[in-house]
Amino acid sequence: MSDADHQELPVFNAVSGSARQLYLLLRCISFADKAQVQITEEGLRFSVEESSIMEGLAFLDKSLFTSYQYNAPALRPSTPNSQDSAASETPEPPTFQISLPSLLETLQIFGLTDQNSRPPWAREAQSMAFSSNILGMNNLCRLSYISHGSPLSIIITESSITTTCALTTYEPAFTADIPFERQSLAVKIIMRASWLHDAITELASTAPSRLTLVARMQRGKPYFALSASGPLGSASVEFNNAASTIYPPTAATNATTPDTAPSLLLETFQLADPSARVTNSYKFALIQKAARAMAVATKVSVRGDAQGVLSLQFMIEVEAGKVSFVDFRFVPFVAEEGDYEEEGESEGEEEVADREDESGEDEE
Repeated sequence: MSDADHQELPVFNAVSGSARQLYLLLRCISFADKAQVQITEEGLRFSVEESSIMEGLAFLDKSLFTSYQYNAPALRPSTPNSQDSAASETPEPPTFQISLPSLLETLQIFGLTDQNSRPPWAREAQSMAFSSNILGMNNLCRLSYISHGSPLSIIITESSITTTCALTTYEPAFTADIPFERQSLAVKIIMRASWLHDAITELASTAPSRLTLVARMQRGKPYFALSASGPLGSASVEFNNAASTIYPPTAATNATTPDTAPSLLLETFQLADPSARVTNSYKFALIQKAARAMAVATKVSVRGDAQGVLSLQFMIEVEAGKVSFVDFRFVPFVAEEGDYEEEGESEGEEEVADREDESGEDEE
């Protein structure tokens, strides 16, 4: 193939059998107007950020598409004084910004994501024996990107109706992600995403400005708490495995008490220092912007690194047997002197409560 023929090929061309799964993932990070898109051989990476203290990442793996073609763009001419000649031989993945609300509106142009939004005649037509849903022709979605500066083309087909949209692309505004040190985690917790969603919803009733996360071992068992305070009061939600729960469960205990052993609230609980107490605070309004991901995800991995950066990674089932991940990162508040005093007081109160519980058990 000649260079001229290679230049005529689009950089990216993919076909998805369902626009719904793309919409489901991208809607989780729809808290910003502009999304930065990076096209790679492995898939599409969408990222949004707010004030450099919150970032949302959604990766559309190429396995979500029935057809995925990526042609690396041609190398840009390097300057004669370029010192990094070796790096210039590898083309950088195409990166650009697009309007995220426009993209979401395009993906649901036929109302595929919400059946109740369809008119009655459309819902009745879908239930017919020879409807496009049953015949497997539901909302074919084609994405393509020709070259640098070109629009992102989206073609959606449902039965005999075809809609073509061209979304304007912009120069990328940010290139660096919020740093998160995966190799130096202070805490890692895996739990049901619905429980985290319920907790955040309950805490929102006090109109709080801060959300404080506390993780530690309490009397030999994992303890995880979320607390918030606002003008309407304060509230906290605690996730503590039941006293009768053995953590982690062993084959012997499960064999002897298969019916009485309760399920663990915290499926995974890891502390870098089991004797330490991990406490960090974040802006509640930013945490709340991940509520859509909490509502649709099956599980969430709550991780905090040594610097206090929080990562909420949600596992979302897009279809039977296929899962995707949406990741949020949050920069913590800088701890002040007063925060340490309050933390010390709360620790003292918890120790007194623990001693009272132990004394009560001894009397019994």
